[in-house]
Amino acid sequence: MHADELYRTRKVDWERLTRLLDLGQNNISHLTPEQIQELGSLYRATTSDLAVAQRDFPRHQITAYLNHLVGQAHATIYRSEPMARRRLVQFVAAGYPRAFRRAWPFILAAALLFLVPAVLAGLGIYLEPQAARWLLPEETQRLIPLIEQKELWVDIPLTERPFTSSFIMQNNIRVAFLAFSGGVLCGLMTIWVMVMNGLVLGGITGLTAYYGVGFELWTFVIGHGMIELSVIIIAGGSGLMLGWALLHPGLLRRRDALALAARQAVTLLSGCVPLLIIAGLIEGFISPAEGLPWAVKWIVGLGSGILLYSYLLLGGRERRDRRAR
Repeated sequence: MHADELYRTRKVDWERLTRLLDLGQNNISHLTPEQIQELGSLYRATTSDLAVAQRDFPRHQITAYLNHLVGQAHATIYRSEPMARRRLVQFVAAGYPRAFRRAWPFILAAALLFLVPAVLAGLGIYLEPQAARWLLPEETQRLIPLIEQKELWVDIPLTERPFTSSFIMQNNIRVAFLAFSGGVLCGLMTIWVMVMNGLVLGGITGLTAYYGVGFELWTFVIGHGMIELSVIIIAGGSGLMLGWALLHPGLLRRRDALALAARQAVTLLSGCVPLLIIAGLIEGFISPAEGLPWAVKWIVGLGSGILLYSYLLLGGRERRDRRAR
């Protein structure tokens, strides 16, 4: 069949299908039952026309037109947005906290890799402040003179807070993705990220405590810290999950074990980004607010932590019918 012949014989139906799609405004709920039935019939016929066109004249403009028309009709008939919204709501309400609980061994391991170096570094530097000059990373040592003068770097001018908040979000997301992606190196990079971040936080905490400004530091940190540090640990747990799959694939091939672990790890990581955005907003606007009482900042931090872990530990649990049957 030639393109001109197909166009002449099928033009009316194509135009009618286009009018129905326009009438429905890409939503078949706007159509009557009769129009919906006609839409389905025209869609099937146009799909057959497209198959013929792709076979006989695949590069012709009519083929491109039919491909677009069929795609538009398919999107209207098999509309997936409501289902996608339901799935998103279901994922947020139940799927993500369940994924968190399934991954608890890896998240616990990441937490220990972070917290143990933090505690040891904090105690060591508090007892021997000079240890900070060789224990802390080079880029962090520039803060030592400020701390020795009992000064902090946490005051952010009001006009700079939107830009600072954006920078903080990007930096935290970068650290989270680095902790996650380090898993493909058998977890070694993930371990390094968790240990180094723990050393920095613990070391700075110990040094500020020694010079008497530890409470001021944590009044700044606590507002966003509960969410931020928790998310870094979750990202680290997802990276360890990848590393474990490579080192211990079990009965699966390594690439299959890695693919399976990656799906679970990406599910965990997907929830980290919005949480880090929330932490970045708190860190950019609430944490440095000079007029805000310290008690409010601590309430924000502890309250956000309670809400976060209540969601992660209790969300998505099935209710048990305890009534006598």
